[in-house]
Amino acid sequence: MSLAEYFENTKGTGVLATADSDGNVDVAVYARPHFENEQTVAFIMSQRLSYSNVQSNANAAYMFIEDGTGYKGKRLYLTKIKEDDDEQLIASVRRHSPRHRPEDTTKKYLVYFRIDKVRPLVGD
Repeated sequence: MSLAEYFENTKGTGVLATADSDGNVDVAVYARPHFENEQTVAFIMSQRLSYSNVQSNANAAYMFIEDGTGYKGKRLYLTKIKEDDDEQLIASVRRHSPRHRPEDTTKKYLVYFRIDKVRPLVGD
């Protein structure tokens, strides 16, 4: 199964870890990544701390914990490669889920990352 298929078909919780240029770390709950291809993912980011961090430090990590018992999931090690603030493009990739708050009017960015490494949630 490809990574794109895995994330499309697997329920769970995602966490994005970023750090600023001084190494101050932040973690935030994030939706599943959007796949451009098997080497490139994108996240819709608001102008908050995670977004600010990737402006000064392109490295990030995304941890996905599958729903259910045990510790199953994936860890993606990422490097930011580009971003786009086109509202129509962002709307076209957005998953319209119950968690999406339409009243949230903060500026959004579609931030693309190269997948540098994929590891299981636990161990190798």
